[in-house]
Amino acid sequence: QVQLQESGPGLVKPSQTLSLTCTVSGGSITSNYIYWSWIRQPPGKGLEWIGSITHSDSTYYTPSLKSRTSISRDTSKNQFTLQLNSVTPEDTAVYYCTRDRVVWGQGTQVTVSS
Repeated sequence: QVQLQESGPGLVKPSQTLSLTCTVSGGSITSNYIYWSWIRQPPGKGLEWIGSITHSDSTYYTPSLKSRTSISRDTSKNQFTLQLNSVTPEDTAVYYCTRDRVVWGQGTQVTVSS
């Protein structure tokens, strides 16, 4: 079965770039018609979709974050990554990677603080 695991720093300073990696096991990131996505949940708030990447490297981002977000794949490592630039404390959240929003990683806490 497909499993996802997020990794990356738990603390990022304001104005820096948040970089997270999702490692996929039990399935290939090159599978057709799959959306590999990043979703976050700020403290006390609901889930927020950040963006997705497909098997053809098409990317889609939520409008409010589009100017600061980049999602890419590394097929040799079966991973996909999130980069969020110019972070502020409002980007503090638990970040999840998902496969079609059906299979989820366990989530990783990212805190933006100096």
